[in-house]
Amino acid sequence: MTNTIAKVWHNWFKPHQESVLLFDSISTANEIALMLNGEWDGCNGVMIAQCDEIAVNTAAKLLEAKWCYQGASQVVLNRVTTDEILRRYAIGERYFVNANLRCAVLKSVTLVGINLSYAKLNFADLSQADLSQADLTASNLNQANLSKSKLNKASLMRANFTGANLQQASLKGANLSGANLTEVNLTDADLTGANLALADLRGANFYACNLAGANLKGAKVIESDLALAKQ
Repeated sequence: MTNTIAKVWHNWFKPHQESVLLFDSISTANEIALMLNGEWDGCNGVMIAQCDEIAVNTAAKLLEAKWCYQGASQVVLNRVTTDEILRRYAIGERYFVNANLRCAVLKSVTLVGINLSYAKLNFADLSQADLSQADLTASNLNQANLSKSKLNKASLMRANFTGANLQQASLKGANLSGANLTEVNLTDADLTGANLALADLRGANFYACNLAGANLKGAKVIESDLALAKQ
């Protein structure tokens, strides 16, 4: 009996973790933040102390909107154009979480420190782009062209690079832990000091790739593929 009371007491008074909700438009997120007394992040996200799904669904239905918990579904913003990204970045905006940039052409752009976590960048052209210190956590870069790009010290945890082109890309000190790099072209890429722990590297092309000081602990890799890498 005492243990039961203690458990109830603990559950009642323990701090509640905030929920991050994502909506399919920026204006909807702003309105729902007001309706539910949440905090709007300036993009399509809303942070609320306690998530009442009935209330969220009711509000979303009124605004004819779709929503999901951050990272839990495929709800995304309407496709963002290259011009809009560059314009908003130029005036100081860095937060583009969950953005839909599928097939976007962002060749040779400078987007240092941008937050594109959970973004859809599959088939995008980011060749020669500077994404140093960017946050691309759990982003979808399937079949993207990142040749000669700069991703130094970028956060790329759990990102999906399946079939991407990273030839001659610079990823010095990047965090790629848990990332999917299957069938990726890493020819002449620089991964000096990169964190590749638990990453899936099966079928990647490591020809002349610099892996000096890289952390490969727990990574899925075909040992023979590493023979052509610089270590």
